[in-house]
Amino acid sequence: MKLGIIANFEDDKFTEEPFRSAKEKGLEFLEFCINVGKDVDSYIAETPKLKEYLEKYNLFVGSVGRWGSTRILEDGSKNITELENEKALIKWCGEIGCGVYVTGCNYIETLSLYDNCTAAIKYFEELIAYGKEYGVKIAVYNCRWNSFVHSDPAWSIILGHLKDLYIKYDTSHCVYHDGDYLLETKTWGHRFAHVHIKGSLIIGGQRYDDPPAGMDQINWGAFMSTLYACGYNGTLSIEPHSETWQGEIGEKGLDFTIQHMKKFIF
Repeated sequence: MKLGIIANFEDDKFTEEPFRSAKEKGLEFLEFCINVGKDVDSYIAETPKLKEYLEKYNLFVGSVGRWGSTRILEDGSKNITELENEKALIKWCGEIGCGVYVTGCNYIETLSLYDNCTAAIKYFEELIAYGKEYGVKIAVYNCRWNSFVHSDPAWSIILGHLKDLYIKYDTSHCVYHDGDYLLETKTWGHRFAHVHIKGSLIIGGQRYDDPPAGMDQINWGAFMSTLYACGYNGTLSIEPHSETWQGEIGEKGLDFTIQHMKKFIF
């Protein structure tokens, strides 16, 4: 497996510091989250600079994703604007050597579960076919942000039908919704294409903080063992997500996470 990190950039412009920092910390890749509201074309226009930094620091792009956007309209039809945004990002993945694109699909309350699943399948089918042209796998995120394809029964219905659709998995989204992340990994780990590493801490039945992995309540050894048992050999992307762990202590927490997770990578 390869260990990397989600990189954040101001004003949709690639700067050198995240690349330099990742290399100094012994990481192997960066992940880009070009979420709803972010200008896809601004990132694509930065491709020459991106390639320069990737080559300079001997890194690769582990995944590109777009969280939170509305893919399906109220009548159940595809949002063509978002579809074109995603196709542009998938094509970009092919250009920059990224093998995984992460997406999701919103739920329309006025439609039945059947109609929602049908609409999602039709949307994902188009992304999957496009991704195959560029050697890019399409994966659905298990975050609940404007997406219902985050767990069963949606996985069994939609991924059961689409054999070339994969999962971007994050244990925290499961535990914060009273799920069993080890059972989900055992059941669906063979379809994981990308994994986020993010700590989670629940106190009094409520989400309290997202501390560094290894200082939280996830059994990372058991999780990694389950990934190995499922044959997973992909990317592990650290997602600093805590309001507590910022600045100097945030850097120390990141270093702790890196050292903790490296113990499980053989």
